[in-house]
Order: sequence, then structure tokens, then C-alpha cells
Amino acid sequence: MTAAVTIDPPNVALFARMAAEWWNPHGPNRLLHALNPARLAFIRRVALAHFDRDPKARRPLQGLVAVDVGCGGGLVSEPLARMGAVVTGLDAAPESIAIARRHAEAQGLAIAYETGEVGPFAEAQAGRFDLATALEVVEHVADVGAFLRALRTLLRPGGLLLFSTPNRTLASLAIVKVGAEYVARALPRGAHDWRKFLTPEELARRLAGAGFAVKAIEGIGWTPTQGFRVGGSRQIGYIGAATAV
Repeated sequence: MTAAVTIDPPNVALFARMAAEWWNPHGPNRLLHALNPARLAFIRRVALAHFDRDPKARRPLQGLVAVDVGCGGGLVSEPLARMGAVVTGLDAAPESIAIARRHAEAQGLAIAYETGEVGPFAEAQAGRFDLATALEVVEHVADVGAFLRALRTLLRPGGLLLFSTPNRTLASLAIVKVGAEYVARALPRGAHDWRKFLTPEELARRLAGAGFAVKAIEGIGWTPTQGFRVGGSRQIGYIGAATAV
């Protein structure tokens, strides 16, 4: 059976064009750089609790096998590797993967980066992973159901999925689409189609249909004094965790 196509070619092409800027904290992805500490704190907290790991350990995810789907230049793959996980990063843009490989090598990190469609990759790697991340990815895919089913295929039973995405609200339209892309230029113009954003309730239903049990969904907010933080309102975006059942 042929796997469904989840890649959105125009979206992939957009990110491919700015691949060289992935690690520039002042470049077109500076919003992701600003968001990353909050995302990583959530990932660490939830993963350590799920796998019953010692938060004081230097490499608390040691021995876990993780996949970062839609990894881009490796902004999440590298911290996962530093926490001790055996990491594979997957992205549809070969230009992004080239940058990710180069950056990881310069940091002395052994990360297996792959280019391609998640469906065939999942069929080839079924049940291999303990942990999967899909951060700011689901809003970019062409077939959400197929994408989530592929994530479930990648995980062993009891494995952990960590996800984040913008909410579909007037607030996210104003801040993520208009504000970040066109006013502040903190994201590439045309990076998002607001109509493809999913509400937390919609994504929770899709996850359940794909074979996941949702464990938590928390809002991602921003204040001038604290920057991005997890907790509070889900109006702009949210981050969550689900278990493969």
C-alpha cells in the first residue's frame, strides 16, 4: 500500500530557501529561537516524568531512541542528543538537512539526519522509537491524519509524542500570521496558512483517531518581561504530549 503524501511542496520550498539561516538567532527564524527554551523545558519535564528519569542526571535521556520529525536545521534534535538520546532528525528539505548535519558535526554531536516523506520513513522504522517530537510541524503538512498515523507507526507502544502548534484563533491570526510574518518579520513571509491551524480540541481528536492518548496540552504565552513560557492561555499556541497506545 502506498503511503499518503504529507509534504506540502510550496511550504518545503519556502523553508529550503532560507535553510542557511536556521542557526541565526537574528534571522528569519528568530521567533523559533526565542520559543525554543520554553519548548525544551516542557520536553525535558514531560519526558523525564514519562520515562521515570532522574532530573539531576547529566544525560537524563541516555539510551532512549528519539526522532525529531520536521527537524529543520536541528534546533530540537541537538538538545535531545545532549540529553543523551540517540537521535534521528527527519525533514522534507534536503537543504535544511545539509545545514543540520554540518552544525551537528561542528558541535561533536552524532545525529542521524534523513531527508524525505514521513510515511515511507515510518514504514521502514516502525516501532523503533521511544520518543518523537513534531514541533511547529502539523500546521505545515498536507494530510494531518496521515502525518499523525505515521508518527504513531514510528513509536513503540507506550512511546511518547511531544507536539506544538499555533491555535486557530483571531489572536494567532493577528500575532503569528500578520504580526510575526509581515510586521516583525520574525518568521518567513508565507510560512503559515492560518486556515490550517488546529484548535487543541481538533488536534486531540485527530491524535485519538491515530492511536494516541493525549496526556497534556498547555498554552504557550508571551510577556515582555518573561518572553515565551508554557502555561496559561492557549489563544496563540500550545504544546502537548501524547502516548502511543
